[in-house]
Amino acid sequence: MPIDAAKALAAAPRIGEISWDSRDVQLYHLGIGAGIPATDPDELRYTLESRLHVLPSFATVAGGGKPGVISGLSMPGIEVDLARVLHGGQSLTVHRPLPVQGTATSTGTIAAVYDKGKAAVLVMRTEVADADGPLWTNDAQIFVRGEGGWGGDRGPSARLEPPAGPPDRVVERAVREDQALLYRLSGDWNPLHADPEFAKVAGFERPILHGLCTYGIALKAVVDTLLGGDVTRVHGYDTRFAGVVYPGESLRIRMWGPRDGEVRIAVSSVDRDDAPVLADTVVRHS
Repeated sequence: MPIDAAKALAAAPRIGEISWDSRDVQLYHLGIGAGIPATDPDELRYTLESRLHVLPSFATVAGGGKPGVISGLSMPGIEVDLARVLHGGQSLTVHRPLPVQGTATSTGTIAAVYDKGKAAVLVMRTEVADADGPLWTNDAQIFVRGEGGWGGDRGPSARLEPPAGPPDRVVERAVREDQALLYRLSGDWNPLHADPEFAKVAGFERPILHGLCTYGIALKAVVDTLLGGDVTRVHGYDTRFAGVVYPGESLRIRMWGPRDGEVRIAVSSVDRDDAPVLADTVVRHS
């Protein structure tokens, strides 16, 4: 069996040092569409080193190594075809504001393996701490088509009750034709996002945008629209990847809140009749 759940869960943690600086942060921000208009003071806090604030979703690429959706596939007990892999969801807990530059220890484990019948779901957990204590915890839910059916635990449902009533705010964000090519420079080199032939093998008409790029675009929209541009107010951010985005499309981001320290979000593709992209999405904030 390509996935040995017991072996994966029992594997020793992968521990390593990561570091980043202002250039890495700026590149990530540009990769999620920051800097338009280039001279807008609200955008300069994402692009100009003298004013730089770090959007918490930068945690998903900090250190420039393989993201959880890739690194988890090389853990003991796991041997799967990359073409069958999709990023199912992402959960981020921010323990304190992310510094513009830093060095930290990253600890990676397989936190759970679920049997969804026609697929398996791996939860790759990455915990990051520096000399002052914990910085963030990332959980990447990795969906592997065709690898379920061994009779294991199905795991919890990621579905939430839909938000009540119409959204409080709706914004649209354009995705550049080269957005995936720019975003992948932050460390996710999966050919699904750049190589047309690989994308076809994986079942897509052309390369798709990274789910974590959409994730960052949506969080920036919430921070800029509802949280006064204050990145330090974000304490957590969870989503389920409900569909794909093709570079060149536009995203429609619906927001409910803030209410009780949360903003609910739904993201869809304007170009494909509001096809869902991010669902069951929550930003937790102060």
